Amino acid sequence: MPLQDTSEIKDKIVSFLRKTGPSLPVHISRGVEYNTLFTSAFLSELVSEKRIKMSHMRVGNSPLYFLEGQESSLDNFFNHLRNKEKEAFLLLKEKKVLTDSEQDPPIRVALREIKDFAIPFQEPETKKIFWGFHTAPPEEISKDEKRIEQKKEEIKEKEREDVEKKEEINIFDKSEINKVPNKEVIHQIKDLKNKKIKKQREKKSSKRGSSSQRINQFFDEVKEFLSKKTLEIVDILGFSKNEIVLRIKKKSSGQERLLMAYNKNKINEFDIIKASKKAADLDLDYIILNKSGPLKKLEDLINATKKLDSFEKLK
Repeated sequence: MPLQDTSEIKDKIVSFLRKTGPSLPVHISRGVEYNTLFTSAFLSELVSEKRIKMSHMRVGNSPLYFLEGQESSLDNFFNHLRNKEKEAFLLLKEKKVLTDSEQDPPIRVALREIKDFAIPFQEPETKKIFWGFHTAPPEEISKDEKRIEQKKEEIKEKEREDVEKKEEINIFDKSEINKVPNKEVIHQIKDLKNKKIKKQREKKSSKRGSSSQRINQFFDEVKEFLSKKTLEIVDILGFSKNEIVLRIKKKSSGQERLLMAYNKNKINEFDIIKASKKAADLDLDYIILNKSGPLKKLEDLINATKKLDSFEKLK
């Protein structure tokens, strides 16, 4: 192959991307008719020079390269995202903006992974984190954010009105309304009513908060276990307050496993059978994780079956 000027090759790469949009190195190499290894080196230089951009997303093991202004074309490759990341992508694309604290933990994790599509921003006053879809205009995101807050206020106001009406019916018997002696008594009753409503709201808020904290704590404990074992999450297959199902892999070897994490101290044969069936469906070996490890009796049974060749029946 005749030697070419490096600036000429770079110009050809930029010209190719202008025509085709986001592309993989192997396709760019064919398009400019140059060695794949050297093309990749030129692509790195072009990224450093800020003439082209590189995606965080991987198609196979390679990123996509594209020009500024072609970001919307990355949407065509969203099928290469993992399951939960696809779900987060579609949800964000539909809503344009999402409030981080209101999402389920798996979606919150996925939003942080899809950096090409999810743009984080923070509300200065409340310090709340929001996620905007990458192609949504800033003014549209701002409008959506205001609409969300306005809708929340409308819902809260409606709930307040409903509760107040309900409380009024409970406190006042219609036949007795005209018998209320003076305004002072009415104010006292209303004060009692408002205190009761406030307590009810605080109680509900406390329950929601503690439940969400337990789920997040459980997920954090699982992630800490994976970090210590040098394992990483490939996909989130199931997520609840009592059970997390993950596809994981060893960082060193890339070998995949199924992880069934149970948020309880004791597991039984049904939990093991469930994990086994799920692993068989995915053709993977599996790991079971719980709060205290297997009970002694269950551990003895597992060890006893390791060398078991078969279990026969006398005729």
